[in-house]
Amino acid sequence: MSKLKIGDKAPGFSLLDQAGKTHNLKDYLGEWVLLYFYPKDDTPGCTVEACVLRDNFPKFKKIKARIFGISTDSTKSHYKFADKFDLPFTLLSDENKEVVKIYDVYKKKKFMGREYFGTMRESFLINPQGKIAKKYEDVKPAEHAIQVLSDLKNFQN
Repeated sequence: MSKLKIGDKAPGFSLLDQAGKTHNLKDYLGEWVLLYFYPKDDTPGCTVEACVLRDNFPKFKKIKARIFGISTDSTKSHYKFADKFDLPFTLLSDENKEVVKIYDVYKKKKFMGREYFGTMRESFLINPQGKIAKKYEDVKPAEHAIQVLSDLKNFQN
């Protein structure tokens, strides 16, 4: 699959959340959507990113922007993660790795000299028309929420 670019239609999907509810991207047309992909529940960087998004959630809600975290962890793992850190947004389970591959965020990684495939920390901001407005690569967990909020304000002005 080719790399997605700004202006491309965001690929549709249907995934289960931490409570077992199905979410289809098309159901959120007309709204801003942040799809943030992350490697693994309850790991240091992923926890920082989720908690900073949580702490800024009222600002996202005020401008009517939805947040969906996506990883290849199970719905049960997502439930524990969301419960432990009181996350107010939706975590989606992509255990079959279909969506991470469609969005081209499942790539070769290196850690301590070992190569393996895994989910990259990347995000996509999708506009109300269902198109990719911004793509975030090399996301810095502690800064991501503020960066996205800034971009949303710029898009809405």
